[in-house]
Amino acid sequence: MDRIRVCDAAANLNLSSEALVSILKSLGYSRRGYTSYIEPEELKAVQEKLKQEKSFYKKSLKARSSKWKKEEQPGVVIEQKIQQSIKQTMVKLEKREIRHRRLKPKTLAPTQEEHAPKIKVTPYMSVADLAHAFSINPADIIKKCMEIGLLATVNQRLDMDTITVLADEFGMQIEQESEGLPTSNEEDRADVSQEESRPPVVVVMGHVDHGKTALLDYIRKTKVAQTEFGGITQHTGAYVVNYKNHKIVFLDTPGHEAFTAMRARGARVTDIAILVVASDDGVMPQTLEALNHARAAGVPIIVSITKSDLPQANQDRVKAQLAQHNLNVESYGGTTLCVETSARTGQGVEELLDAIFLTSLDLNLKARVKGKAKGVVLEARVSKGRGNLATVLIQEGTLQRGEAFVCGTEYGRVRDLLSENFVKLPEATPVTPIQVIGFSGLPEPGDRFDVVADERVAREISQRRFMAKRDRILATPKVTLEALQKRILEGQVKELKVVLKADVWGSAEALKEALEGLSLDEVRVRIIHSGVGAITVSDVLLAQASEAVIVGFHIEPLSDAKLMADREGIEIRTYRIIYSAIDDVRAAMLGLLEPEKREKVIGKATVRQVFVIPRIGTIAGCYVQEGKIERDAMARVFRHGEEIFVGKIVSLKHFKEDVKDIDAGYECGISVANFTDIQSEDILEIYKIEEVARAPQEKVKS
Repeated sequence: MDRIRVCDAAANLNLSSEALVSILKSLGYSRRGYTSYIEPEELKAVQEKLKQEKSFYKKSLKARSSKWKKEEQPGVVIEQKIQQSIKQTMVKLEKREIRHRRLKPKTLAPTQEEHAPKIKVTPYMSVADLAHAFSINPADIIKKCMEIGLLATVNQRLDMDTITVLADEFGMQIEQESEGLPTSNEEDRADVSQEESRPPVVVVMGHVDHGKTALLDYIRKTKVAQTEFGGITQHTGAYVVNYKNHKIVFLDTPGHEAFTAMRARGARVTDIAILVVASDDGVMPQTLEALNHARAAGVPIIVSITKSDLPQANQDRVKAQLAQHNLNVESYGGTTLCVETSARTGQGVEELLDAIFLTSLDLNLKARVKGKAKGVVLEARVSKGRGNLATVLIQEGTLQRGEAFVCGTEYGRVRDLLSENFVKLPEATPVTPIQVIGFSGLPEPGDRFDVVADERVAREISQRRFMAKRDRILATPKVTLEALQKRILEGQVKELKVVLKADVWGSAEALKEALEGLSLDEVRVRIIHSGVGAITVSDVLLAQASEAVIVGFHIEPLSDAKLMADREGIEIRTYRIIYSAIDDVRAAMLGLLEPEKREKVIGKATVRQVFVIPRIGTIAGCYVQEGKIERDAMARVFRHGEEIFVGKIVSLKHFKEDVKDIDAGYECGISVANFTDIQSEDILEIYKIEEVARAPQEKVKS
C-alpha cells in the first residue's frame, strides 16, 4: 500500500480532514497538515480505531434500547433517544463535524410543513444570526447544540451540516443561499451552445536538469533558463506560443524533487503533459513522480527524449525504462507519442509541436468565451510598484478591467491585466495566462478565481470565507491535560522551529514540504509560519517568542527587522537555491539529536596507601601512572585484575590542597563516592563520559 494524502484518506474513510487529524493525534501520530502524507500503518490504525468505536457504540445503543423497551417507554421516545445517541457518537468521532440525519419535524404538522416558507441560510452563520433567521432565542440554539454534543457560543459560527441538524431539531425548512458566484443556471447553459475552440494547456514535467526550460527556450526564442539561480526553475511560469496560427499555452513547472506539489498543481489545470526525459540520464525518481501526477490528472502524455544530439545518448534505453513503468511509446507497440528532441540544435521541436497540435484536435477542447470569467491561480507574489500580483489561468469566460472578483479569502477589482512580458491587455479570454493586479491580499496557488457582480458582493464572500477559515483554525484541538500526559509518557520530543518566508507562494509551499520532510523520530522540523514577502519585524518577534530560526528564500530582511534580529540574537538565513536551505537545516538537525554517550579513558593510578580520616572518609593515596586524573571524573576500581566498583571521584588533593586535575608522575589523594573498601595495590582506571553528536537514522518510507 502506498502513502496517501490526509485529505484523500479522509475522503475514503467518509471523514473530514479535521476529524482524521484528531484521530491520528489521539493515536500518538503527529500530522503536519491536510496535504501531508499518511503512512499505510497509520491508516490501518485509524481504521481499527473506527471499527472499535463503532462496535462499542452499537453495543451501547443496543443495551439502551433493550432497557427502554423493558421500561415500556413509547416507541417515539425510544427513537428520539437512539437518534440523539447516534448524533453524540458522531460528534465524538469527528470532534466538531456532525453527520446530519434527517429527523421528523416535531413542531410542524405535515400540512404546515408542505406550505412553510423555506428559511435562507448561508454556511458558517453565527449562532446569533441563525437564531435571528429562525426567530428564536439564541439560548435555545446553544442548549440544542449542547444536547447533540457541541459546545457553542453566541458568536461561534456553524458549518452547514450543523445548521441542517439544528433546522431539523426545530422543524425549520431551510434553503442554502448561494454565495453570489456564477452557477450552472439557464444563462450558463445558454452559453454552452456558444462554446468555441480554445488553445491547449501543456505542462512540461520531468527530472531536474533534464532540459525542460531549455526546450521551452528554443520554442519561445528566449533565454528563460539564464534568469534562474543555479539553472533550476524556481517558479511556475506560463507562456503562450504561436504555432501555425494556433496558440499553445505552456506551463513550465520546476523539476526539483522539492517542487512535487507545484508539479501536481500544474497537471491538474492542464490538457496535455510533456514528459521530458534526458537521453543520457534516463528515467529518474522525479521522472516517475511527474508521470504519476500526469496519470492522476488523467491527461494524455507525450514523451520528449531530450539531449538526443549527445554522443552518449541512448534513446532505446529510455524507451525500455518507460515500458517497465507501463508507459509504452509507439515504437514499443504502445499508443504514447514519443519525440526525440534537442534544445541545442532544434532537432524534433517541430515534430513535438505537431504532436501537441494533433493531440489537442483529438481532445476537441472548447470553452465558454462569453460571460463571467472563471480561472485558477498559478502563482502569487508582491511586485514592486504594482502591489499584489497573481498569475491566473482563465478557464472560462472573458476577464476585463474593472471587474470585481473573489479568489479564496481575497477579493478585489481588476486594476490591470498584463501578459507574461508585462504588456497591458484589454481583456483575457480562455485559455490565457494573465497577470492580474488588484488583489486585496496574496491568494494561494490553486485558489479558484471567480468574477462576481460587484465589489460589495466580493467583499462579503471574502469576509465570510476568512471568518470560516479563522474559526476552523481556532477550533483546532487545544493542549489538554490528557495530551500533556500522553507527551510525558512518550518522552520529551525536540523540535526545530522555522519561520519561512519566500518571494512567491509556490516556493514557500515547496520549501515547507521539503523541510518538514526532514523530520525524524527524534527531531521534528515544524514550520510555525510561512508567508510571502520580505522578512519583517513581526517575523522576528514571532521567531523570538517561539525560539525559532528564520529562513528566507529569494528575499532579504528589512533594515529594521535585521537590526532587531541582531539585537535579540535571532538567526536569519537567506538562500537562492532550494537545496542549500535543505542541506543547512539538515545539518542544524544533527545538533539537536540526543548525543551518544561514550567512555573515554583519561588516566590510570595505583593505590599505594589508604588513609581513614574522621568526618571525611577513606582516602586513597595514589600514584598517577599515565594520563591524568580529573575531579568529578569516573573511577573504575580493579583488584587482582577484576573490576569491583565504579564510582565518581568526589575529592582530589595534592598534599593538603584541593586541585582540579593531576598529571602523570605525581602523587595525589583520591576519594571515591560511596566506596570505603579500597586497598593498597588496587588499580584505578579514570574515565569520562563524552557526548558525541551522531547522524540521524531516517525513517524508511513505504
